[in-house]
Amino acid sequence: MYIPTKPSRSSTLAMRHLEYHVRHWGPQTAGDGLPTLVLLHGWMDVSASYQFAVDALQGDRRIIAPDWRGFGLSSGGPVDHYVFADYLADLDLLLDHYAPGEAVDLVGHSMGGNVAMMYAGVRPQRVRRLVNLEGFGMPATRPAQAPTRYAQWIDEIKQLHAGDKTLKSYDTADGVAQRLMKTNPRLSRGKAEWLAQHWARPNAEGRWEILGDPAHKITSAQLFRLDEALAIYERITAPVLAVEADSDSLGQWWKGRYDLNEYHQRLGHVPDCRQAVVTDAGHMLHHDQPQQVARLIEDFLALP
Repeated sequence: MYIPTKPSRSSTLAMRHLEYHVRHWGPQTAGDGLPTLVLLHGWMDVSASYQFAVDALQGDRRIIAPDWRGFGLSSGGPVDHYVFADYLADLDLLLDHYAPGEAVDLVGHSMGGNVAMMYAGVRPQRVRRLVNLEGFGMPATRPAQAPTRYAQWIDEIKQLHAGDKTLKSYDTADGVAQRLMKTNPRLSRGKAEWLAQHWARPNAEGRWEILGDPAHKITSAQLFRLDEALAIYERITAPVLAVEADSDSLGQWWKGRYDLNEYHQRLGHVPDCRQAVVTDAGHMLHHDQPQQVARLIEDFLALP
């Protein structure tokens, strides 16, 4: 099994009627002129997902990484769906507590990258630099899709309450590791075995359950509004590094509904944005190539 070289420690913050779990690496306070580095994980993932990249970082700095509400060791509350805007408010309150008055360095992967981009436009004074790891956003929508989307949302809520939307459980932690390796063929067994211990927990019957609320599977009732997203991108004042894997996971997901060319056009609305590609990597690029990702992050954050 993988053995971390920089083990994390945990804290829990009571916030917005939830218990938020936050993982910490490095010193307790920011030092050496470097702000706090904040790592935001993606959908159906956990903060421990960054361990391999943290181990690959050359410097020693203060790092925090929350488990988003309803993921990992953070509670989700008595809800049957999740709203994207809540992640923005959660992040703002987390920074008020752990990095008050600081402009932080923000790194987000996938959904966490989307949160980071939106937050940096909503609260530009709170972000010094931003690294977006495959946070592509969603395909553009049209107002005419709204009636069907609301109906889909209602139907999925009913399915959840009927017990039709669940997350698969596994006999053993090895079963979880096998699932992780099936989803990401580049993931080594040692890393998968370590991640499985943080991605799932045994329940009262001894079966390993994914640490994610099934309510996260409910489609958003609100359409993704590209015009709103671009207006927020235009308000970002922090330099942005947009990192993608060379395998084009975006094209694999959306099958022509949304592609890298459109994503790159959207990045043109960010006032100061540069791009980088991680080779021999899939969507979980911080698992596949942690050394490449760590080097890109540190080099970018060190720029004057």
